Amino acid sequence: MFSKAVKPQKAPDAPLSATSERKAPKPASLISQDLTLEGGIVGEGELHVDGVIRGDVRVGRLTLGDTGHIEGSVQAESIDVRGRIIGTVTAKQVRLFGTAYVDGDITHEQLSVETGAFFQGRSLKFQRPAPVALAAPEPEVQSA
Repeated sequence: MFSKAVKPQKAPDAPLSATSERKAPKPASLISQDLTLEGGIVGEGELHVDGVIRGDVRVGRLTLGDTGHIEGSVQAESIDVRGRIIGTVTAKQVRLFGTAYVDGDITHEQLSVETGAFFQGRSLKFQRPAPVALAAPEPEVQSA
């Protein structure tokens, strides 16, 4: 006796509510190789730099290409460096690839350095705040 294979039926597509809707990832902003920017950049998105920035950079995620050059402090959640940074770097995750050149302190949670990368400065781990100990209640003192 043979049984007939039954295909599972697809459930009807339910409309997406505003809370369950997935947002498409935003594309990275690009500073191309032929651009030089004088001044700082602040934003929450992703930035890819192949050109030159003379100023501070504070973004969500930074990718510095082989030809990228930043003179100023850099702050992001994650930083991938293939080019040059002259200034302090602060990020949870910092990756220095083989072509990277960083002259400045790096404050980080995670730091990886490939063979060939140049790094001159201090490697500083984020200091997690110490847990606050609750003081024990003092015993009551009775005066006579």
